[in-house]
Amino acid sequence: MTPGPVRIGYHTSPFPHDGADPAAFVAGLERTLTEISGRFDSVWVDDHMLPAFGWADPATPHLECLTTLSWLAGRHPGLTFGSLVMAQSFRNPALVAKAAATLQWLSGGRFVLGLGAGWHEPEYRAYGYDFPAAKIRIAQLAEALRIVRALWKPGPTTFVGNHHRVVDALCEPVPDPPPPILVGGAGEQLTLRVVAELADWWNHRGSPAAYGHKLDVLHRHCEAVGRDPGEIVLTWNAEVVAVAGTRAQARRIAAASPFTDDYALVGTPEEVADMIRPLVDLGVEHLFCRFVDMPSTDGALRFAEEVVPLLR
Repeated sequence: MTPGPVRIGYHTSPFPHDGADPAAFVAGLERTLTEISGRFDSVWVDDHMLPAFGWADPATPHLECLTTLSWLAGRHPGLTFGSLVMAQSFRNPALVAKAAATLQWLSGGRFVLGLGAGWHEPEYRAYGYDFPAAKIRIAQLAEALRIVRALWKPGPTTFVGNHHRVVDALCEPVPDPPPPILVGGAGEQLTLRVVAELADWWNHRGSPAAYGHKLDVLHRHCEAVGRDPGEIVLTWNAEVVAVAGTRAQARRIAAASPFTDDYALVGTPEEVADMIRPLVDLGVEHLFCRFVDMPSTDGALRFAEEVVPLLR
């Protein structure tokens, strides 16, 4: 990855924003990653079967997360790839451990496993998954993480929990090093406790003030479980990034996007850098940016060439 105090991830979309057919969408994604390679450190893919938040018509072509990550990692060896984030409910946790270990091995250590409790009820119902209360989904997430971590160690694993179980399961080859586990979410009572106990990286979004508050809560959970909070890599996700030569141009780009964000990075390179600096001051090491002018790469390249130097 590129050296410096902050690393930049390209948060791609698993569906076309411009009505493109599947072949044109994939060709455009390929061109984008070729152009950003060497300028960005990582690429992140959502885990949805249907467009969430009403971002697009449900019939829009939509790529599955893990398959897409595997294909892209093989084609772009200069980038690290991660899920932002996979819903633990969609896949058996032992299978997730095996798939992640395989991708880590085949990619030469370029995978970050992002997991979360899941939230988009319509796709749960559409695909036949149960959608229990949030506290149960978070308990399921915690068990899934324990299974993944256990399977990434030599020897057979047996785990019997309230929600998941494996008996004498093996995961060979054991990943060396194991992929970092990123947990997304910021529920103060349950999710951040899971982060404190089981995550290598933490991802959240929002303003610096809101992020800082959640970080304080995370530190309290770390203290309660005896974890050094400095062991957890802090990451931040921007759902809306629109950078242009003028603020008016950037606002027009953002207004045309189906995505929204309470703390959108919209403005000139200098203005966007000013919005990011407080997050870096809080200790954020990785920024994940969704450039809302995609499939154009104008915004991403301007960000890499004009915003990032202001941060480094």
